[in-house]
Formats: sequence, structure tokens, C-alpha cells
Amino acid sequence: MPTVRRGGPGTHRFVCRRKVGEFVVDADVMARARFGTSQLTETLAGLRMLLSAQVPPWHRPWRDAHAAALRERLDTDPVGAALLRAAFGRTWTADFLTVPPTAPDLTLDEELTYLESLDDDAVRADLEVATGPLPAELSATGLARTAAGLLRWTWAHTIRDEWPRRRRVLRADVVARTARLSSEGWSGAIDGLASGVRWLANGRLQVNPHPYPPRDIRGRDLLFIAAHSRGSWVSWRLPHTFAVVYPVTGALLADPAPLPEPLVRLLGRARARVLAALDAPRSTTALVAGTGLPLGSVGGHLRVLLDAGLLERRRSGREVLYWRSDAGQALLDAAG
Repeated sequence: MPTVRRGGPGTHRFVCRRKVGEFVVDADVMARARFGTSQLTETLAGLRMLLSAQVPPWHRPWRDAHAAALRERLDTDPVGAALLRAAFGRTWTADFLTVPPTAPDLTLDEELTYLESLDDDAVRADLEVATGPLPAELSATGLARTAAGLLRWTWAHTIRDEWPRRRRVLRADVVARTARLSSEGWSGAIDGLASGVRWLANGRLQVNPHPYPPRDIRGRDLLFIAAHSRGSWVSWRLPHTFAVVYPVTGALLADPAPLPEPLVRLLGRARARVLAALDAPRSTTALVAGTGLPLGSVGGHLRVLLDAGLLERRRSGREVLYWRSDAGQALLDAAG
């Protein structure tokens, strides 16, 4: 969540620097609200997971593949390591890292422009809100440049190559949420979005489970940003834009391998594609992104495969995860 800055470099004035538990909204805010994606948000979510010992099971293979490289990177950067320890508090992340985008489809470098404009006092003030008194390493200069460098490293070494595939998953989730909004309204679209996020009475949106005070955002813009994250958070670009980041559910799909022709002849190409994709638990929206099939088509194929005993399923929040049963795996193996 960013801070307000007034004046030129070195003349920052910090206001409204507090933690927030609810947004107060009205019909106009919700009429303008939209779902979207962000390279910076996706990179920050990845960085948080690389530093965490606890991540959702569908993200563990990715975390395990990259965590050691990040540790090696931080072993050579004591200021960066101290900055990250201070930035990620138990219930709050330093505001300067979490700024929402100003427009759709910005690059990471474009989104980092705000962060790189901050002076060291602004960065340290946000870090103190997140975790309290700072260690001696953070008396260094160039903290914004250090933070931006860590985010660029995370993007370049762990996310950039698979960003097209990640974006397909995120956009599929956005499509599904928008469809739910049309049929159930904002209450249905928001409830279950993430732990602690729910629609309350009288124009109040709870944005986390902590007992922080409300923030009146009437007359402002509100974003809901999908990310491959282990949790949710709120952010803002004062004075006009506020955001709720929420996690998509399920593993990232690899690029599909050629389908066995006997399986295609038995099930049809689309249904065979769905079965072949379910080597690990995945949500409907992840399947939509990975297979390129319409949401309604994927749902229909899942019902048929489930009824035939070829799939297992379990609920995770508002999402339902599917994966191949023993019978489904045996059928795929038999088809070659």
C-alpha cells in the first residue's frame, strides 16, 4: 500500500499511514470496480512464496525449484535480505511494494516507476509500519533501488518465461468471476474470494480477517487483482485507487502434450484434453486457461468424467479441484 507524497524529492509528507480491515463503498464504486491482473502483483506474490515455508500444495513444485536461487541471491545482498525481512510482517506487507497498476497490461518496469521514485525515508517509514523498529542494515541509501532490483530478479529468474501461461490462468479466473458477478451480484462474486474477504451490510467490504479500522473509499476506484499467491492483501495508490489482491486456486498447467489418438477416439478430443490435463489437482478456471476450452464446455466434460469414475474432486474454499482417479490414470496409460 503506497503512501501519499507531496512536494519534490526529499520533501515527502506521510499521511494516512495505517492498516485497514474494511472498505466503505457505495453503488458508484462497485459499478466501476473491475477484475484484472498485474505483473508486479504476480512477482510480489511469487517473492512472498519463495520466502515462505508454508505454501499451497499446488505451488510447492515451483517454490522448491526456485527458493535456493533466491537464498543464494540474498546471501550476497545483506541490505536486500534485511529489507525483505522487514517488508513482510505477520499481518501486513510494506505499502511501497504493493502499489496497484494505473492501467491494464503494464510491464513490470512500468509498474515499478512509482517504487523507484520513493526516497529512503518513505521506504523506511513503510517498513516500520509493517514490522516495527528497523535493523542497522536499513540505514543504507538506495532502498527503493534495492527493492526494485529484487523484484526484477524474481521476475526474470522465476516468472517471466512462464508469464503467458500464468496470464491465461489469471484471465480465466477473471472471466469466471465476472460471470459469477452477472449471475449472483457482488455478494456472490466477493464472498469466498479469499480468507477474510466478504461482503458486509451497509456498503462495507471486509478485506482481511484482522480487526483493523475501516477506510472510506467512496468516490474512488476499486480493483480486484488475481494472482498466484498464498493469500490476499489490500493496496492503494492514493488518493484515487484501491485494490484487493486475491489468490487463484490450482496448479499452473504445463503446455499440453500430444493426446493419444485411441483416447481421442474413445472420449473425443476436448474431453480427452481435460482428462490428460488433470495429473494434479486443478480448478475449473485453471483448466479453462490450460486447455483453451470455454468455461461451460469444461464444466460439462468434468461432470461426464466424474460420473464415469475417471476423476476425483474436493472443495478448496469456493473452488472445486479435480484430478485423475486410479481408473482415469489406468485409461490414460492404456491409451499410450
